[in-house]
Amino acid sequence: MTRLFNLIAIQDLAREDIDRILDRAQEMEEISKKRSNQLGSRIMACLFFEPSTRTRLSFESAMLRLGGKVLGFADVGVSSAGGKGETLADTIRTVERYADIIVIRHPLDGSARLAAEFSNKPIINAGSGSEEHPTQALLDLYSIRKMKGTIDGMHISLCGDLKYGRTVHSLAMALSKYDVRIRFAAPSQLEMKPAIVNEIIRAGIDVEEVDNMADAVKATDVVYMTRIQKERFPDVNEYNAVKGQFRIRLEEVSLMKPDGIILHPLPRVDELDPAVDATPQARYFDQVEAGVVTRMAILDLILG
Repeated sequence: MTRLFNLIAIQDLAREDIDRILDRAQEMEEISKKRSNQLGSRIMACLFFEPSTRTRLSFESAMLRLGGKVLGFADVGVSSAGGKGETLADTIRTVERYADIIVIRHPLDGSARLAAEFSNKPIINAGSGSEEHPTQALLDLYSIRKMKGTIDGMHISLCGDLKYGRTVHSLAMALSKYDVRIRFAAPSQLEMKPAIVNEIIRAGIDVEEVDNMADAVKATDVVYMTRIQKERFPDVNEYNAVKGQFRIRLEEVSLMKPDGIILHPLPRVDELDPAVDATPQARYFDQVEAGVVTRMAILDLILG
């Protein structure tokens, strides 16, 4: 594996790079409990131009557990970018003087790639518009491997908002590097981007597309559910036409394999009935915990 510097897109990683990150995440399981000082001299800047709970806090938790320090903002309104109109390029040029690594979430496609062009310090993409969320894909892969024992051989359904959902874009591309079967399940208005479908097919992956939850959950090892993202729709009428269409209730769980699992990047709105939480298939809060060790692994491989 070549030394990681930036982490912008999942396609920048070969399978051996991903496997190394997942192996290191497994090693971090014990380190996360005991804490470490291996990044004790390092500072991470978190620049979150969009709201976040799990991604921001898990990155901060990961850095603190490795002995490092954290600075940054979680509300663009308190920054010069929000209050004074500073460009992203100038924000990055400034912040790189304060920190050893920058984690950025931004509402515009291409924002993380742009940040990397202006930074001499490593950039980690924590979500860029509706295009990419590579660290979420890595923790999703780690969750699948930990819960199912393998990624190869799995039949995986990606469900919900496949058009605007950056988590499923990154995860689909990551899964294309493994020996899996993928089922895309979405309302017709929210189908996976054809460019991504075509690239996955070119990688030799067996792809199926369905438009209802019953077909999505049957004979599947992993059901990866996503919310319909109101904030990504250019027209609220388009959102209103599809909201509430794709849901997992106890009825859908009863159609699943007994050892199947349900994952979700969270937050959820109405696409996961709270009654599902008590079922053995519901593993999305365990998935949250995987975010810390996976991001510890990424920080360690870049800065360690």
